[in-house]
Amino acid sequence: MQHSTRIIGIDPGLRNTGWGVIETEGTRLRFIAAGTVKSRTKAALAERLCELHDGLVDVLTNHGPDEAAVENTFVNKDAGATLKLGQARGIAMLVPARAGLVVAEYAPNAVKKSVIGVGHGDKAQIKLMVGMLLPKAVWDTDDAADALAIAICHAHHRGNASARIAAAL
Repeated sequence: MQHSTRIIGIDPGLRNTGWGVIETEGTRLRFIAAGTVKSRTKAALAERLCELHDGLVDVLTNHGPDEAAVENTFVNKDAGATLKLGQARGIAMLVPARAGLVVAEYAPNAVKKSVIGVGHGDKAQIKLMVGMLLPKAVWDTDDAADALAIAICHAHHRGNASARIAAAL
């Protein structure tokens, strides 16, 4: 009997941080939950970061993942927005790390390639494939769907890494 592993994928954002929890057993994927932690746009930055922190702590407490995966931040033309996104990403990495989880990081193109087969695609394609790979999945925002895609990406990559390690031994 194979051991199941619960994975949380996190799509960091200052306004909306998407999260998705799946369970993997061998090559089988099972949807557990998904949602979005939201911060108040009119609140001070420190308060918003606290809201994201507290929301993610609640998610981890309620769903008990074994592993975490976070999407890498992309750099855009607005340095201020990039810096704020980086701070939200720091919270997204800190919460699972403080809970004792190893946190994997994936570039957006790696997530897309794992889920839709190519490194470039739009939100509609990601949602369609997440729905096909996790037929019982429901999510409240595109960010939550992206988080499920990040969890799926990690499920695919962690299995490949385990197989390579086992083959080398």
